[in-house]
This record gives sequence, C-alpha cells and structure tokens, in this order.
Amino acid sequence: MTTVVTGAFASRNAIPSKLDGYIAEHEFDRPTLVVDVDRVEAQFHALKKGLGHADIHYAVKANPALEILARLVALGSHFDAASRGEIEFCLSQGARPDTISFGNTIKRPSDIVWAYGAGIRLFAADAEEELDKIAENAPGAQVYIRLIVEVSQADWPLTRKFGCDGAKALDLLDYAKEKGLEPIGFSFHVGSQTRRAEMWEPSLEALARTWHAAAARGHALTLLNIGGGFPAFYGEEIQAPTDYAAAVMALVHEKFGHVPRIMAEPGRGLVAEAGAIVTEALLVSRKSDRDTHRWVYLSIGRFSGLAETEGEAIRYQFLTARDADPMGPCILAGPTCDSADVLYEKRPMLLPLTLKAGDRVLIKNTGAYTSTYSSVCFNGFPPLQVVCI
Repeated sequence: MTTVVTGAFASRNAIPSKLDGYIAEHEFDRPTLVVDVDRVEAQFHALKKGLGHADIHYAVKANPALEILARLVALGSHFDAASRGEIEFCLSQGARPDTISFGNTIKRPSDIVWAYGAGIRLFAADAEEELDKIAENAPGAQVYIRLIVEVSQADWPLTRKFGCDGAKALDLLDYAKEKGLEPIGFSFHVGSQTRRAEMWEPSLEALARTWHAAAARGHALTLLNIGGGFPAFYGEEIQAPTDYAAAVMALVHEKFGHVPRIMAEPGRGLVAEAGAIVTEALLVSRKSDRDTHRWVYLSIGRFSGLAETEGEAIRYQFLTARDADPMGPCILAGPTCDSADVLYEKRPMLLPLTLKAGDRVLIKNTGAYTSTYSSVCFNGFPPLQVVCI
C-alpha cells in the first residue's frame, strides 16, 4: 500500500514546486519517475547561454522520453544517438537527420546501413574495423575519431572502454581518408558528473595536443565534440549551468584555439534535475540486536533504475514526510532477491528514525539514467514507470 501525502515535502525545500504539487496530488502503485519537461527547457536555455556557438547534441541515452525529445526538437536541439532505436525516437518527434550524430563507436553494420538510408551522415569511430564498416555501409560519410580520456575526475568515469590514444587517432584520420570517408574531427568525454569546470583542464590539455598534431599532419579539422560531463546536483556543490558551460568553453578556446564547429552532448546536465522518483519503504529491519545500522528496503533498486549506485558513485538525495524527525544512518537496498541489490552501505544514508514500511520516499534529481537503466522484469518487478508533465 502506498501512503498518500497531502502536503508538499517542505522540510528540505524538496523539489521544484510543479513536481512537488503533481506528486502530492497523485497516488502511485509502483515506482514512478515524474519529469517536468518545462524544467528541461529551462536547463537547455541555461546551458545554451553558456555554451555560446556550440551546438547542443542531447545525449538521448540519458532519458529518451518522447515528450522530452519533442520539446528539444522544438527548441532547436541536436541529438547524440547510440543506436538505431534512439535515432528512430528522434526522427519520430521531428528531428532532422542532419541534427543527429550516430555517436556510438560500436555499431552493427545493418544499423549503419539503416541510419545512412535515413539520412544520417555523421558517425563516430575509434578503430580501423569500425571505419571499415562505415566506409562499406555509409560511403562518403563524415566521421570523427573518439579520443580516450586517460585520467578522469568524474564521479562516473568513462575511461578505457571508449576511444583510442592520440597516435592511433592520427593514423585513423589517414585511414578514414583512404577508405573514402571524410574525417572532420575528434570527440572525447571527460566522464559523467564532472562536478567542476576546472576538472576538465588536465584532459583538455592532453587532448589538445592531438588536435594540434593533426593540423601539423595536414588535416584541416572542423569539428570538436566535447561530449558530456555537465553535472546535476546530488548534494555536493556544483556551478550554475550557464557559468559551468561558459567556463568549460573558455578552457576549450584556450587549449584548442578557434574551432569552426563544436558539439556538446549534455544528458545528465539537461534532464536529471527535472525528475523525481516516487517510491516507498517496504521494510525497515536490523540483522541482529547488535546492529548499529538499520536496513531500509525500497520498492526500487539497482535493477529497476538506480544502476548508478554501483560503487556508490552517484549519491541520490532522499526525501520523506518524516524529515523533521530525528535522523539516523541506514543501509539502503532494493527489493529484489539479488544480494548485489544494495544501494548504499559503505557510506550509509541518513533517513528518519521513524521511517516505516508504507512510507512514501522521493528520490531527487533522478531524471537521467534511471528509466533507461531499468530492467524489463527482473524478479517480476515492472520497469520504472515514467510520467512527463
């Protein structure tokens, strides 16, 4: 049973009033992400003001809700898509093919064929074989080479799996030309949730050397894709979005000089703070009378949307109607029969000591990487429901 709360969670100035009002007025019989699309629009304008002439390519993987994509299309956003499915979502909401980048460096040949037929002309790669696939299935397409970011200060690093080093990247520019493609630039990603703009500087310093080496090698590059990294608020101080974006762009201009075309791929930074998850406590218990911490089990866990609690990397904020009561640490876990479904244990969460089963719990700033990480039906639990308002 879900507890219905009639008033706003005002004790911590919980969440934006539109979300707060909607959640307070509705019952939810399963964990539900509620997204304020107007808040997404406001964040888009704030980031765009700081990014200046850079094009925003929204990272669709953060949240592909069609209502969000439709609003961003209307605002003139571009899009970074990782799959045929994401491209189809964007096109279905009116996005033009020339505003979509197929940014995944690991693509099926048949998906490249389909994307090229749909009008997509910009592809990412970080290996010879990927360039072979693009050359065969999207002849003459524009490509950018993804550079590896060796050192990241992000809360959710994206090192190792994606990109190649500078020497390899220079060779791939030559190889792309040999294959009849048009290599136009580089991309990179400093890591998701890079909380301060100055954290970009070491990576930009190293990556700029490869950019300038390419110019010295005769490549007249026109595109720099600076990826994502734009943060959301999870309890630790971050810069306002306009100031953050402007500071990043100042560093880019300092390190790279004039670049004709710059792409930025905010995902989390665009949609995280526009959403809140409504869930409930299912059980509050202790493993023994000697236990110093309670265990609190929620109706949502790592397999139903909170995958970014892996390694306790992303520290979500939790709100309840009992937050004026005394608080105490607890180990927070999900509802499934998997022992890995523990959210926070190394650094326990503070929750009201009066919390009990059936109490509604809100999780702030969860508009990004929750609905897309939710499993289809692990242990029979339904996927995270999404409501856009």
